[in-house]
Amino acid sequence: MKIAFIGLGNMGGPMATNLVKAGLDVTVFDLSESAVQALESEGARRGESAEATVQGAEVVISMLPAGAHVRGLYLGRDGAPGLLDTLTAKPLIIDASTISPEDARTVGAAAAKRGLSYLDAPVSGGVGGAKAGTLTFIVGGDAAGFEQAKPVLEAMGKNIFHAGDIGSGQVAKICNNMLLGILMSGTAEALALGVKNGMDPAVLSEIMKQSSGGNWALNVYNPWPGVMEGSAASRDYQGGFLTDLMAKDLGLAWELALGSKSSVPMGSQARNLFALHSAQGNGGLDFSSIQTLYRAGDSS
Repeated sequence: MKIAFIGLGNMGGPMATNLVKAGLDVTVFDLSESAVQALESEGARRGESAEATVQGAEVVISMLPAGAHVRGLYLGRDGAPGLLDTLTAKPLIIDASTISPEDARTVGAAAAKRGLSYLDAPVSGGVGGAKAGTLTFIVGGDAAGFEQAKPVLEAMGKNIFHAGDIGSGQVAKICNNMLLGILMSGTAEALALGVKNGMDPAVLSEIMKQSSGGNWALNVYNPWPGVMEGSAASRDYQGGFLTDLMAKDLGLAWELALGSKSSVPMGSQARNLFALHSAQGNGGLDFSSIQTLYRAGDSS
């Protein structure tokens, strides 16, 4: 099967690598030359442009930072045509980016007008899951497209969910990431409180993990440096899921809440905290670095 993969960032790179390892014929494109070279070294082909990359592909996968990038790629920008207008075949299109449901529906409707099948398929599981091939895919789109996509998604993920129509994948992902932002900021707050009152962060973490406070952020992605080997916190918060991306996703949750007149007081607070953390120069650090917001003046 011929796969075109566009967007080789922290998540897209390892996702494309797993497709190559699964024996698929993968052509890749990214604006970062080093990212493309890394995939070439794994056995992928180089696409000289996004348009060239998708020609002849049976499946097109995109993994981009925001809705503006997805709209630009598929619908075009500044007078230039998008991929939907330059495709010579009718591949299945899978966008794994996290964008607004409205953006997904807009691109999906444009694809349908051209007789193309489009799925929004945002992921959960972080960079670790992308590397291990254990991501969760949350798919919006018709049942036929979902069944066609499953063998490809299973090469990159462990849990594949059909959430509903186009845009449903984004709604589910936004709800998940809003909860993750709440859990991470709450976990960091609790750890800082304990340490400032004499607790060892590793001891406190273990107690909470085995008690009713246990959650994914604490159990799998501890935000306190040195507590969990291999975590972003123990790598000076380098790599992983960036603070700016979490702030973006919490902004998407806020927009979704406004549109549906939903009350999200805890989501709003998490959005404010991550926006503040980003504004203080931490946008390029892993989102677990929110821990440092609570450690101001802490010498431990």
